[in-house]
Amino acid sequence: MSGRLAGKRVLLTQADDYMGPVTVEVFEREGATVIADTRDLTEAGACEAAVAEAGHIDVLMANLASPTFTGIAATELGDDEWRTAFAIMVDPLHRLSRAALPQMLERKAGKIVVYGSASALRGMKTLAAYSAARGAQLGYVQSVGVEVAPANVQINLIAQNYVESEDYYPASLLAKESFVKSLRRQVPAGRLGTKEEDAMFAVFLASDESGFFAGQGIPLAGGWVQR
Repeated sequence: MSGRLAGKRVLLTQADDYMGPVTVEVFEREGATVIADTRDLTEAGACEAAVAEAGHIDVLMANLASPTFTGIAATELGDDEWRTAFAIMVDPLHRLSRAALPQMLERKAGKIVVYGSASALRGMKTLAAYSAARGAQLGYVQSVGVEVAPANVQINLIAQNYVESEDYYPASLLAKESFVKSLRRQVPAGRLGTKEEDAMFAVFLASDESGFFAGQGIPLAGGWVQR
């Protein structure tokens, strides 16, 4: 099979959520064998089981989605919301990586790509739990990424925002003139990024083309981060 990911075995988490479905479609089109895992990774032993059952993993795609808990002031943010964000997005990232890295380090080849958020790079009010968890993901990628880079294992994160999503940007919101004006004001590109663009960037980071990227959080936000 031809393609930029030909011969690669990819473990994709939360395959039914967030960027999961489009990643399966795009990665398989690029020649990958995708193990589409849908289990609840907050359960004890779930991350380790997902890695063990996948067997040989060339690429770990950490697709870890969570409610944003937006609109909650820090003074009103409860412990449950705070812990939920970290339980869904941070704890599984470490557990998955800890389980997958030994085989990659032994082979001196492997990729971990995290679908993260640009909220880790730019402050957004009333989004403290979500932003803090996304920032923790970035810090983890930066630290472990440089730790394993000498073994030819690359860990990187896509820091995205304003990308198509039925959860974040439903059709009812896109139809509002006020949102369209806000989008053009906030995002220099003047539009939402497409899921396909996001997944194709993930293809690059998962491919052999990205061997010189190590421990980076790379914005995919139409210029929003720079503003």
